[in-house]
Amino acid sequence: MPNSNQEEKYRWIKPILEKKIKIKDLALICPFSERSIKLWLSNYRKLGLGGLENKSTRPRSNLNEKSIRTKERVLELRRETDLCALKLKWELEDEGVYLHERTIGKYLKQEGLTRKYRIRKQYPPKSKIELKPGELVEIDVKYVPDKIDGMRYYQFTAIDCASRWRYLKIYNQQTNIDALDFVKETTERFPYKIKAIKTDNGSIFTNRYTGYQKSTDPLNPRFHPFDLECQRLEIIHYLIDPGKPAQNGHVERSHGSDQQSFYDRIKYHSEEELRYRIRLWNMYYNNNLKHCGLNGKTPHQALYQKVQNVRT
Repeated sequence: MPNSNQEEKYRWIKPILEKKIKIKDLALICPFSERSIKLWLSNYRKLGLGGLENKSTRPRSNLNEKSIRTKERVLELRRETDLCALKLKWELEDEGVYLHERTIGKYLKQEGLTRKYRIRKQYPPKSKIELKPGELVEIDVKYVPDKIDGMRYYQFTAIDCASRWRYLKIYNQQTNIDALDFVKETTERFPYKIKAIKTDNGSIFTNRYTGYQKSTDPLNPRFHPFDLECQRLEIIHYLIDPGKPAQNGHVERSHGSDQQSFYDRIKYHSEEELRYRIRLWNMYYNNNLKHCGLNGKTPHQALYQKVQNVRT
């Protein structure tokens, strides 16, 4: 019995090589076609027994394969911007290059440029309420990673949940006065009437977990200055649950983009340079950065395409 495909093929063509039978007669009793027998004979006469080895029938080229320059442009954009495959697709469309995001993801995977995420627990889908600009704005504070001349700085961030429009400002402290100044500037700069603000339970936003027990009347405590300012501006102030930063997900994700695309890439040496560069970055974020949650629109486009509740 033959021990390999090569020996099996040779067993069938051997009588023909020895001129004991013709090809047409062998094809009548052979389970393989006459065309296959002729191919085996040709390969054997050229390469010997090695020519009978099975080879892959996979095509060596793809008619729809993109050019090498297109692949290189995908990798260049990834290294320059660190954007995901879907955002890279939108950026390439602006340059007149059309690729599917799965194709872009394949190129990134081949070059080892994909991000590794931990496996997250799957939850059933939740119905999302469509918000209008100004209906809910999330506010939070991020530590500026690098100190300048030994001094720590803080980034105050406000982001509109409907359009992802942001306002950033750098402070050298995080106090109640800074929080009041920031919310006042945010309401002045935002083109829509802000109806509600959501924050965490930091001491610059609330005294619910730091001052209530110290009050002379815990059941009727004194209001925090941030709450009083929100009342003056006719804004509802919501608080997230303690230890649940995911409830402030838009601003937390925004801080992740700041860290990844700004602080890890940009160097600054003075307070003035930091303020200048953070303004440029926020202008790019609002006017040029496409968002997956906005179906490829920028915050500026999403903000001004909705005309409800426009401030008069």
